[in-house]
Amino acid sequence: MVKNLFLVRHAEAAEANANQRDVERELTAKGYRDAPRVGRYLFEQQLQPSIIWSSNAQRAMATAELVAEQMKYDTLKIKTSEDIYHASVRSLLQLINEQKDAHDQVLIVGHNPAISYLAEYLTGEEIGDMMPCGVVHVTFEVEKWAEVSQDTGKMAYYLTPDKLAM
Repeated sequence: MVKNLFLVRHAEAAEANANQRDVERELTAKGYRDAPRVGRYLFEQQLQPSIIWSSNAQRAMATAELVAEQMKYDTLKIKTSEDIYHASVRSLLQLINEQKDAHDQVLIVGHNPAISYLAEYLTGEEIGDMMPCGVVHVTFEVEKWAEVSQDTGKMAYYLTPDKLAM
């Protein structure tokens, strides 16, 4: 059995203004262009998540919705979690380990540095800081999400929106 995990860093976000909390930051125009491009690519590769998780931050939720729309995934089914916003590798791994085994493809939209650290932790690959709207596709030869841990995944690819055709 193969499980597929898609780790997505939120698309490019505007800097916070003086009266704005970090969690309220919105996507830039580039972010609004990149997220659908990534979602369209994943859809064209016939990759369809059975569940999408997103940080509760505005920029992550917007990214998740734009990606989901292109993948024909019902945006009302996107799960949000404040824990993803404040994530560590440990908390993200716990989220993955708790997924229902019926979900063969899980997509998580989060933030650096945790999302990049998690990709490296799971695959043993050196990725560095994922670019905004970057996607790391990780495959696991496991029956259960609870079996996912350090170096159990294989990086299928690291995709950045600038590598995709307009």
